[in-house]
Formats: sequence, C-alpha cells, structure tokens
Amino acid sequence: MTSGNIGTWQKKPGDSIAPGDVLVEIETDKAQMDFEFQEEGVLAKILKDSGEKDVAVGSPIAVMVEEGTDISAFESFSIEDAGGDKEPPKEGAKQSGMDASEPPSDGSATAPAKEAKEEKSSDKSSDKSSESAPPAAEESTSEGGRLQTVLERGGGISPKAAKLALEKGISISSLKGTGPGGLITVSDVEKAKPVASASAAPPTPSAPAGAPTYEDIPASSMRKTIALRLQQSMNQNPHYFVQSTISVSKLLKLRQAMNAAADGKYKLSVNDFMVKAVAIACRKVPAANSSWREEGGNVVIRQHNVVDVSVAVATPIGLMTPIVKNVNGIGLQTISAQIKDLGKRAKEGKLKPEEYQGGTFTISNMGMNDAVERFTAVINPPQAAILAVGTVKKVAIPVETEEGTEVGWDEQIVLSGSFDHKVIDGAVGGEFMRELKKVVENPLEMML
Repeated sequence: MTSGNIGTWQKKPGDSIAPGDVLVEIETDKAQMDFEFQEEGVLAKILKDSGEKDVAVGSPIAVMVEEGTDISAFESFSIEDAGGDKEPPKEGAKQSGMDASEPPSDGSATAPAKEAKEEKSSDKSSDKSSESAPPAAEESTSEGGRLQTVLERGGGISPKAAKLALEKGISISSLKGTGPGGLITVSDVEKAKPVASASAAPPTPSAPAGAPTYEDIPASSMRKTIALRLQQSMNQNPHYFVQSTISVSKLLKLRQAMNAAADGKYKLSVNDFMVKAVAIACRKVPAANSSWREEGGNVVIRQHNVVDVSVAVATPIGLMTPIVKNVNGIGLQTISAQIKDLGKRAKEGKLKPEEYQGGTFTISNMGMNDAVERFTAVINPPQAAILAVGTVKKVAIPVETEEGTEVGWDEQIVLSGSFDHKVIDGAVGGEFMRELKKVVENPLEMML
C-alpha cells in the first residue's frame, strides 16, 4: 500500500479518544479498514477531510493533543504547518493566550506554544515571562499503513528531527535541544551519536545456565479447534490448486464510479465484488458449490441451491469465517454492509454460531498486503472449495494499434482456487475458474 483514501471520520474535533476507539475509516483498493486509535487524547484538528483521495502513506491526517489542551489554538493549523511549509502563528493571532516561538533553524514548523507562566526573579524587581518549548507535530504510521499525526508528549522536537532520529537509531530522550525554547532540531540530531551501534554495541548477556531459550504460549480453545479442523482438512481432503491471472481494470473503474455515485452512503471494496463474482460462478458451475457428506453410513455429495459465502477474517483469537448468506440473491451494497458488520463483530467475539458455522464456499483475501502476489488456502470443511485472492498489480502489456505494437498498462490480480478432488474433478475446477474470470473481467454482469 502506497496510498489510500480517507473514509468517514468517526470523531470530530474536541472529542476525547480512548485506546481502541475507531477514529476514521481508511480505504484501500481492497477494503475499508477501521483505524482504531491506541492512545488517550483529544482530536484537535482534522487535516484530511472525508473523501480525500490518494493520500500518501506517511502523510499527516490529524492532530492529537493531551486531555485539557485548549484545541482552539489549532483552528488555523493546516497540513502545511504539519509539514513545515508555514510559519507558526505570531503573537496576538487567533490562538488566545498562546505565544509563538521563532521557527526552528531547520525550517520545520511547530504547533502553537503553551502560554508562558510568569516567575519572579530573586535579584530583580520586575517579572519576566519564561518561554515554554513548543510541542512539535510528529508523523507516525500504525499497523496496515493507516496514518495519524500526534503532538509529541513532553519535550519539543521538529518533525524532520524526529524522523532523522528514528532513522539513525538515536533516543530522543538523550538529546538536548539548541533551538528556540530548547527545541530539538535536525542539527542536534546530526551531532548526536546513536545510543548503540553495531560496532559499539555492548555484548548481549548470555542466559543463565539451564534457563529456557523460548517462551511457551498456551493455545486457546479456539486455536485448538482451528488447528484440528485444518489438520483434518489437509489429511482428509485431497487438495488440488488452480490459479488464474485476471484483469481487474474494468472492475476497479466500475467500483470507482459506483462509490462516487453513492455520495458516501456506502463504499464497495474489491472483496465485495469478488464475493458476488464467486456466487455467479457457482451458479454457472454448481458442482463447485458442493460438499462431501457422510451421514448414517451413507456417503453423498450435497449440491447446494444457494451460495452462502464464508469470508475469512483474522481475529485476536484466530481465523474465523463469518457467512454472507444467499449471495446470489442480494446486491453489492447489501454484501458490503454485511461483510463490514460480520467482520466487526467477529473481531469483537460477538458472532452467533450460526453466523460462522456452515457456508458453501469460502474466500480468503490477503490483497491488502501488497507483498502477497498469490497464495493457496486450505479448504474449510465440509466445503469443497476455497478461493485465495492476492493483491492488485499494475502490469505492462502489449497493445496493438494502427501504428504497431505499443506498451499499455493493465491492473491484474492472481486468484487461486483450492478444490477437494473427492467432490470436484480437475476439469470442473478449471471450468469454475474460467467462469469466474469471465465475470470478474466483465463486471457489469454482477449488476444483472
């Protein structure tokens, strides 16, 4: 992921935020993700509004401050302030009761300074104001590429200096600022030495004799159940795999147009389209929507008349597969809403058994990780098939024109189907992948 879109803000300036609260939706090519804030604080300023497109990873999107901070001082704070392109507010500006320091020597901008407190000098009759160091806006990224901008708690340091310190492995707490009000600047960081380097690192103390060199983490009951089912699946289901590289250029354009027309009422992900495409392909190749059943001494292949798609979701207790039921009978908007609701409740441990037990076909999507070009997935028994979805890649392709062959660009994705050979013959698995390719590459069929 190199960029993303800003979805709906769940908090507004002035709202208090506790660890775990959803701050904003981050939209990628593959899905919408809730950004859960992991610190306590107050949202002081939103720098990137809902609907902002192609926001680069590393860009500041909001300003967070500690509880009790006067957020009115940040009304005029902008993205330029966060990036160092604008001078800090001068004395008497809109930030009431706030003093402004001189810009730091490295050119980076600071947030408004706290009001200076008066202190009496023992050898002078007049009072003098003591300048407080301005807190600096610091950029950071959270898991999955989601972005936030926070005000550094404690001492002042410019964003550029903070970034350089991180790159050089220098502890900020060990630095002494020479800028205005004790602000740590780039020059201070460049003069400092890393706390520990490869050449000067102290020897790692060896473990006491007989001490364990590992940590045993108890397996939860859910983890044991998942492990048993996967082991049984690999032992009892003769897997075979079929992969196909599929163009998603038309699908992405349709998705963009539909999201734009929705005016914020809903936001479709690529995964929503894949769920619908699987249902259509299953209706065209019913054998792929089947399961192996051994009941009362009888062995049957049960071919299902509806397509209930299980969607793999990673949760703190392990992988779960909540079910979007009767996918062939509902539209993309309903599919999207159900996936978001089921995924959220799966991570909270609030799903009912009937919401994750059953299903006729499973999708496992790792496309949000741009390092995963393709992978194969383990069948979710008693189902007989599962689809693994990789990330979208831009690929150069030859384009025939009147002048000859030119180079064009296509956005492609690798889909990998895992099939149980007891139920689905190889030719049938190949036929399913062909029908799936037709639907994905001609996405208007999903609208019929």
